[in-house]
Amino acid sequence: MKDAGIGIAITVVVSALVWLVWDPSAVMATAAFGLLATAIHVAAVALLKSGLKQSFGTLMWRWAMGMGLRLVGVGLFAVAVTVQGDRFPPIPTAIGYVGVLLPLMLSEMRLIR
Repeated sequence: MKDAGIGIAITVVVSALVWLVWDPSAVMATAAFGLLATAIHVAAVALLKSGLKQSFGTLMWRWAMGMGLRLVGVGLFAVAVTVQGDRFPPIPTAIGYVGVLLPLMLSEMRLIR
């Protein structure tokens, strides 16, 4: 649950920065994809944690599944921007997803130590 709190905090910060640069309508897209990135990261970490005490092959398989979840998020970004481009402007939406996901992925390194 610590990762979820960190992800929500990062989402708030990134959304506030987008609010300063773009119009307020872009903030919803940023926040939505920031929260999506947080949910994906929490699921990926849960997969990784369950593989830590198992064989190396299992650990790598679970890590790959988490990376696949993150790739699904990229696909959802593409669909949202293509289908609802007026609600999901590309740059603020990408900033919401990548701006939250990258710091969370870097924090994942503490699990492997």
